[in-house]
Order: sequence, then C-alpha cells, then structure tokens
Amino acid sequence: MNPLRGIALKLTAVMLFIIMAALIKAASDSVPPGQAVFFRSFFAIPVILVWLALRGELRTGLRVVSPMRHVWRGVIGTMAMGLKFTGLGLLPLPEVTALGYAAPLLTVVFAAMFLGERVGVFRLGAVALGLVGVLIVLAPRLSLLEGGAQDPTAALGAVVVLMGAVCVALAVIYVRILVQTEHVAAIVFYFSVTASVLSLLTLPFGWAWPTGAEALMLIAAGVIGGMAQIFLTTSYRYADAGVLAPFDYASMLFALLIGYFIFSEVPTEPMLMGASLVILAGLIIILRERHLGLKRSKARSAKSTLG
Repeated sequence: MNPLRGIALKLTAVMLFIIMAALIKAASDSVPPGQAVFFRSFFAIPVILVWLALRGELRTGLRVVSPMRHVWRGVIGTMAMGLKFTGLGLLPLPEVTALGYAAPLLTVVFAAMFLGERVGVFRLGAVALGLVGVLIVLAPRLSLLEGGAQDPTAALGAVVVLMGAVCVALAVIYVRILVQTEHVAAIVFYFSVTASVLSLLTLPFGWAWPTGAEALMLIAAGVIGGMAQIFLTTSYRYADAGVLAPFDYASMLFALLIGYFIFSEVPTEPMLMGASLVILAGLIIILRERHLGLKRSKARSAKSTLG
C-alpha cells in the first residue's frame, strides 16, 4: 500500500473526469447528448484494451459470469450518462457537479432497499442533510414552478441532472452486485461497449456532423474518460476506499475553476451553500463507514484470536 500514490491517482482521475465533462459541455451546443455518449464510450474502449494488454489481463479481465447483469448495468449507466450530458448543455458545470453529489447519498438509501444493508439513524441523518443541500441548489431553478422568472431550460436541466444522479446510484448498486463475481476490468469494458451500442439508438433523432474542433473534443472526451477510469481503478490498489473517498469532492474545486475561466460561469450563493451541505453530508457518511469498518475489523480479529 502507498496511500500518497493512491491519493495522487484518485485526484488525477477526478480532474480528468471534470475535463471530460467540460469537453462534452463545450460541444453540447451542436452535438446532441446521445452522440456525445457514443464518442465518450466508444473511444474509451481502445484505452481500456491497451491497459489490459499492458497488464497481461486481456483474456482473464474480460471473462463474464453474468452477462445479463452487465447489460442491465449498461442500460442504467447509459441513461445516467445521457442525462448528465443533457444537463451539461443546460446548466453551469459547477452546478451539474453539485447536483451529481446526490448520487452517493441516494446509494445509501438504495443499498438499504435493494441489498438489505443496515442503515442507522446516523447515516440517515447525514443523507437528510445532504438532500437539504440538494434542495438548496435546486430551489432557484425550480422557482419557475411557483411563478418565478427563471429560465425554463435551467429548470429542466436541474431535473434532468437529478434524474441522472438517481440512475448513477442505481448503477452503483448493480456494480456492487457485479464485483462479487466479475473482474473490475470486465465491468468497465462491457459498460463502454453497451453504452456505445445503446447510444446508436439515438441516431434517428438527429445526430450532427461535428466540425473538426468538435470531433477532436468528443474523441478527447472518450480517451480522457477511459484514462480517468484506469487512474480511478488503479488508485484503489494503493489505498483503501475510505482513504480515497473524500477526494471525490475535489471535483467541485476543478469544476469551479474550469467553469469560471473557460465558460465564464460565476457560482451563485445557493449553489455554493447547497454544495457545501452535500459535501459535509458525504464526508459524515464516509467517516461513519470508516468507523464501522474498523469496528468490524476489530471484531473479526478478536473472534479469530478466541478461535
């Protein structure tokens, strides 16, 4: 284990994912979300294959035990990606990032509902705090429903991104099931394949012929997305998940910087306040999970000693 290397890899992955999102956003004025999903997924496949080949895992890493579970994970994940990419064309990058933080909070709820995981009052309180933060971010966008003068496209964008967060949380539940029998590389690879195929179904709804610059941005988004996935996966070889999890929230810093300097997006007070509450709730859940993990580890050690 090398925690510092793990943290460096995780931060690199987080930064690359935000750069990928920025590239998709930059092309969103003329390229529809379904087409963006195709480029993001298809051009990540060669990166993943090269990585597996270099690791000598090209054959073993792509073996599948439960094909239909990969399909369902791909369907939900593709929906999540499409909804997020739609939101990127309608909302500022930092706001999309902040609303995306609802996903880990919803994962806690869905894990209790579908996986039978025990969720105590402490974690439920943290989830409630985080959802209050989400509502604070959403409120200015949805004031249109109460007769406000907000842009209806922004209201649509907020709803779409939140729906995407729900799909992300459901996809995480599927991944938790898949990792019990499947290689991590197989999960990543077949998701990219499934998303590439499913995105082609949007072709009749009007794909655009991208300019040279747009094509380069979309291809770069796919390659960078594949690289980010590799950095993310590799980071867990050097540090525990509990150590790395808080660094997910560094994405807000990267999103704020890119949003301000590239897209001239100035964050609003409700967005910053709501994002802060969501991040605080996420950190509380992470610390609680780490505490419970240490308790379980000690209990197992004591049990083995007595045995």
